[in-house]
Order: sequence, then C-alpha cells, then structure tokens
Amino acid sequence: MRQQKSSKARKKWSNMKVIVIGNGGHSKVIQEMMTITGEHSIYAILDDKYKIEQEIQGIIYAPIASISNLLDLDTRVVVAIGNNSIRKKIVKELNLPNEAFLTVIDSSSTISRTASIGNGTVVMPKAIINADSIIGDHCIINTGAIVEHENTVESYAHISPNATLTGNVTIREGVHIGASATVIPGLEIQEWSVIGAGSTVIQPIPSHSKAVGSPARIIKKVFEVVMKETM
Repeated sequence: MRQQKSSKARKKWSNMKVIVIGNGGHSKVIQEMMTITGEHSIYAILDDKYKIEQEIQGIIYAPIASISNLLDLDTRVVVAIGNNSIRKKIVKELNLPNEAFLTVIDSSSTISRTASIGNGTVVMPKAIINADSIIGDHCIINTGAIVEHENTVESYAHISPNATLTGNVTIREGVHIGASATVIPGLEIQEWSVIGAGSTVIQPIPSHSKAVGSPARIIKKVFEVVMKETM
C-alpha cells in the first residue's frame, strides 16, 4: 500500500506504537521526528548492541530478535538504518508483511498530492517530493533533498541531504545519492550504485558503480561490497 502526506493518512497512523530497528545517528533523527509530532509512540528500540531486554523511561531496549515478542496488530516497524544494503538485509530477515512497516514523514517536508511513497520510507525535514514522483519502500529522502516531478526512486535507495533529482530521473534499487549531488533530467542510475557527495551526474550510470566529480565519472565498481553486506 502506498502512503501519501495527507490528513487522512496521518489520522490513520496516529497514536500507533512503533518499534524502531537500529539506534545509531540516523535512528536518533527519526526518533526525534516522531517525538516532536507526537503522532506516534515509540514502543521499543531494537539493536543488537543491547544484549538483554530492559525498559528505560517507558521504552523497551532489546536485541532485534526480541521483535517476535513485541509485535502485535497495533504495532508498526521502522528500520532506521542508513546503510541501504544492511537495511534491505534486515527487512528480509524480519519477513514481515509490507503493511507492518510505517512510513515516517516529517511535518516540515513538502509532498505533492500526486506523489506516492512506499511503506517503511522516511522523509526527513525540509525534503521536497514533487508531482507524480514515485518513491519505493524503505527509502530515505534525507534532510533538504529535492525529488522533482515524475521521478522514480526504487526501494532501499537513499537520497542524501540537499541532493537534487531533477525531472524524470530514475533511481534503481539500493542507489545512494551523496549529499548535495545533482542528477540532470531524464537520466537513469542503475541498481546499487553510489554517487559521491557534490557530484553532478550528466550521463546514465550503470549498476554497482561509484561515480564522483562534476561531471561525475565512474571510479570503481561496488558489486563486491554490496553483495557481502546483503548476504
């Protein structure tokens, strides 16, 4: 099910208990987003750095395996991990129905009524998603990122802070667009590629490539790294 930023969608998910997977820096931003709005209640934070289950100020801290004891019909899950391949690995290991994952949208973001956003995706403060853009599942649209009209961003992608996807760009699964990078109109970046921070992409990028610079040039393949992290 696709979710959009609307009063109806917000009402539907309000006061939902949320289990947050991961407790690193990216997770802390997501937790703060939910705390500020008050629309969701953080029920548990699961991370394998916690060896035993404990409750602190009303929130359960426990290893990820504890999710089997915590998840119920009134609970949703956010995988709050910045690394795309690790995020995908955890989602696959959890093996939950797609509707079990909550989409988190910061109130300061701007999202077109004709855009669609998948389950488990996080839209960070000041991000912009414009007309007819499609965002997949478990993506990160980070702080101040701009996704212009008619873009397609497939699942597990990360559009970093202040990056810009101009019109009709296609971002395939697992791609990471670095901070303040720009992709010119009509281009396609194939799966699991990485675009370096500040780069300007003016030509299509093949899969499993790392491209940097302005204009961006491919400097190496990243296939081995991605495969190792997703095994």
